[in-house]
Amino acid sequence: MPLASSSLTNARVVVGDEVIHGSLRIEDGVIAEISDDPTRAGTDLNGDFLMPGIVELHTDQVETHFQPRPKRYWDPITAVIAHDAQMAASGMTTVLDALRIGTGPTDGNRMAANAKMLMDAVIHAAESGLLRADHFVHLRCEVSTADVVEVFDEVGGHDRVRMISLMDHTPGQRQYADVEAFRTYMVGKGRLLETEFDAHVEELHRLSGLYAGRHRKQMAERAGVRSITMAAHDDATQAHVDEASALGVRISEFPTTVDAARAARAAGQLVVSGAPNIVRDGSHSGNVAAVELLRAGLLDILSSDYVPASTLQAAFLLVARGETTLPQASRLLSANPARAIGLDDRGVIGTGLRADLLRVHAYEGASSEQHPLGSPVPIVRSVWREGERVA
Repeated sequence: MPLASSSLTNARVVVGDEVIHGSLRIEDGVIAEISDDPTRAGTDLNGDFLMPGIVELHTDQVETHFQPRPKRYWDPITAVIAHDAQMAASGMTTVLDALRIGTGPTDGNRMAANAKMLMDAVIHAAESGLLRADHFVHLRCEVSTADVVEVFDEVGGHDRVRMISLMDHTPGQRQYADVEAFRTYMVGKGRLLETEFDAHVEELHRLSGLYAGRHRKQMAERAGVRSITMAAHDDATQAHVDEASALGVRISEFPTTVDAARAARAAGQLVVSGAPNIVRDGSHSGNVAAVELLRAGLLDILSSDYVPASTLQAAFLLVARGETTLPQASRLLSANPARAIGLDDRGVIGTGLRADLLRVHAYEGASSEQHPLGSPVPIVRSVWREGERVA
């Protein structure tokens, strides 16, 4: 239950387009007052930053906790709890757990069963009060698989399903326009032997031709009926964006080229990039750099993707490099993703809104080979969800 009343003082508070030295008062889980007086009575934050809690739209990490090693599975409830603790410690107060549905040629017959098991675990843990962050579900729908629509019909009806993404990872297009990058991933991960690769690619092309177009339309129809926010995944061309726009897509998730991002923006879609792309100074697949999209005014949302701590790290790196201000970076992490999925009660620090907050100490990191001039290291010292401290 939210705490009845509390105050946080002596903080650098991110409010709108400013960072003010002041304090907050919280009543019944919402922000009751914002003051520019840092000396009021309350919990002293010693000049640390007070930011809106991060709203994470795409993290694959719950699957990683569930399957920590190949063919080795953890208890789904404890996997979700461990995942939640990691996300909260990284500053997330709202999390969309990305669960893949659609059984591909290398997945055996476990993907459908695992998706339902994990989704049931997320819902049970969230509604039993076991979790620190507020969790919803993002279904990553592999449209080039035979069973994706069938699995969605089994698991997609719950009101915690807030988002779906339409994915086609067939090599030679989108994320893996460079087939050799796909080879590096699949063989490097141990999912295929080198001698199996060419036959696998041929089979993926056959399946995409058979299912992708039909399943995109069927998934879009289902999302529309249920008022679920829909994202396109890895769009690379104007034609990809046109197809997504015709289906009612609202989010362009990880566009692989500047042209696709520009077309998505023109179509009224919000553009998402991965924060690891910024921290690593580029895409691991050889696609467009997120900072290039930012400089072109084409970046709306940052997602942690496969590294939970990366969103906050990326935000402080962008500020340190002069690419953006902290309030602007905060919008990429909190306000914009909340707006994208219709959660208008959070994402910014404002009176009457949820007191989902994080306290961040900016430690000045030493120089390294990757960052010869040094880099800031954001340290999450406290996290509040609806005024209650959860990390």
